[in-house]
Amino acid sequence: MDDEPLARSNLSVLLRLDPDIEIAGECGSGTEALAEIRSTSPDLVFLDVQMPECDGFDVLELIFVTAYDQYALRAFEAGALDYLLKPFDNARFNLALHRAKERIRNGKASLGKRERLAIKSAGQVSFVKISEIDWIEAADYYASLHVGTKTHLLRRSMSELDQELDPTIFCRIHRSAIVNLDRVRSLKLNEDGEYEVLLDNGAHLRLSRRYRHQLQSRLGVRGAS
Repeated sequence: MDDEPLARSNLSVLLRLDPDIEIAGECGSGTEALAEIRSTSPDLVFLDVQMPECDGFDVLELIFVTAYDQYALRAFEAGALDYLLKPFDNARFNLALHRAKERIRNGKASLGKRERLAIKSAGQVSFVKISEIDWIEAADYYASLHVGTKTHLLRRSMSELDQELDPTIFCRIHRSAIVNLDRVRSLKLNEDGEYEVLLDNGAHLRLSRRYRHQLQSRLGVRGAS
């Protein structure tokens, strides 16, 4: 996401050469970037430091593509995986992309083995057992973990969690909801022809048509439309 059309075009060309990459969107300002990230929840973002309306560091702390090397230290402190100094060549770009893909793969593998998540709030860190999560709800830049009568905010995107959590236990049912399959009590067909997912705790969650077949398959439901 860059305010310079030529720079965005060059990045798009390089990214389309990688079969593992699917471009979710391009933006020309910080405000546009915020809206796009909220809408698509991408796994990876290339972000320019200086953009109109909103500073790049306020948009996302992942990847920084900048012509100002004095920003490099701040980028790493903010959690960026790498930074590119304009103009950069194909080899340097490919190295940065490789590092990012490796970090994403390692993150998925490590979360799959993890038994709990660390929740930072009000100056303290608490831990939530992944197996105790009933369902997860999108909440802007955060994911809201529903655990019994409590909720916890985790600074992770729904897209990340959907790909990283054990698919034999968790399933996405909507762009803003992931459920623990062990908590699903039933599927209810409404008068409008849409399904609701009913959980053991009484929660009624909308089931998107996009994820209906996936959920039914993981629940062992056959012959349902």
